[in-house]
Amino acid sequence: MSKLNKEEQEILEAYESGKTRKSKDAPATQKRHKEYAEAMLRKDARINIRLPSKDLRSLQKRALAEGIPYQTLAASILHKYVEGRLSENS
Repeated sequence: MSKLNKEEQEILEAYESGKTRKSKDAPATQKRHKEYAEAMLRKDARINIRLPSKDLRSLQKRALAEGIPYQTLAASILHKYVEGRLSENS
């Protein structure tokens, strides 16, 4: 586990000591976040794409370094690009 900063450590200690409590809107917030996660993970389309072998090998190496399947990495890159969080100059 990575080291926690001071604020994170304080939150963890408060949680473990029972000093935290749920907010009044916790069920609605949890439901909304669950819906976001389900929508993000929904895979309802398939594409086939041709890449230069060198690019595919590079993608597979990066995915291996990240510990994820290369298809997942490719989908993540495409998603970030279409959402505007990744540009051609990045």
